[in-house]
Amino acid sequence: MEVELAGSLGELAGIIPLRGLGTFQAAKSNPPGIIKKAVLDALEAGYRHIDTAWAYGDGQSEKEVGDAIRETSLSRDEIYVVTKLPNTFHRPEDVEPALDMSLSNMGLEYVDLYLMHNAYAYMADENHKTIRKQDGSGKPLVDVSLSKAYPDTFEAMKKLKVSGKTRAIGVSNFNVIKLKRLIEVCGVVPAANQVEINPYFPQTELVAFCRSYKIQVIAHCPLGGALDSRVAGRAGSGPLQDLLINYIAERNHKTAAQVILAWMVNLGICVIPKSDHIERIRENFDVAFPLTEVERELINRITVPNSGPQRNMVSAGHIGFDTFDEEQDLP
Repeated sequence: MEVELAGSLGELAGIIPLRGLGTFQAAKSNPPGIIKKAVLDALEAGYRHIDTAWAYGDGQSEKEVGDAIRETSLSRDEIYVVTKLPNTFHRPEDVEPALDMSLSNMGLEYVDLYLMHNAYAYMADENHKTIRKQDGSGKPLVDVSLSKAYPDTFEAMKKLKVSGKTRAIGVSNFNVIKLKRLIEVCGVVPAANQVEINPYFPQTELVAFCRSYKIQVIAHCPLGGALDSRVAGRAGSGPLQDLLINYIAERNHKTAAQVILAWMVNLGICVIPKSDHIERIRENFDVAFPLTEVERELINRITVPNSGPQRNMVSAGHIGFDTFDEEQDLP
């Protein structure tokens, strides 16, 4: 089957910077202005890829990203901006208004990459707020029929590229089975897939699949991730504490974080670590150094203590099903 490339790796190569800044960290727990400062610090340090989403504080992260872009001396076309479609805007007729809302938040005419944040959709009220269960858990109600129709949502996203409001479209948190269905139904290869990847959860098969279709992989939580407790699944320490990674770091006079990020950048994977500490922001950018073939292979073969590869972002307890199931396309 011939497929259209929705701003594929061939189009993005040399455009999307492999080293980016994630902005999830401050939207809820930190005072206003933290994200803006982090973005300004990152741009000054050399970052040119900024990742955000409407879901990060109901647009607060986007607003502060926009504030930073207006304040920096860099021109708009020097900064690669990524944001994401909220889970309450999956109806095809809601997709363009969602992007318009994000563009308004940031004060931008376009984004470089617009991602479907998740394949599943939430039940929404007339103001697109998430409808939650009445059992006191605060868990969202999932719109099952709309969640099954994620190819229809992506079809609507295709029009955004034509409109010029985004340069490319892609997805986030999609596994192989969902990518296969999306490509088959829509006849379009997403430009990128942003997923959890780190040495304790390398997602080797998913990365290989994306590479075969020239889908740019973007790693969220590349250092092991401090996720929202509602979806955090890994028990015990993460890759930053791994003895082998720390040994390699010592040999290279680098930190464990730098070695992890360099390992992924060497694989052609975008990394978007999040931080609002200027020292760590600078450190996380200083990862364009080579690892030896032996060092890369040692990291490739890391086994998580007592478990093997372990996903840290677990959805089943929060939304009621495993969106990452590879045997069946749930829900």
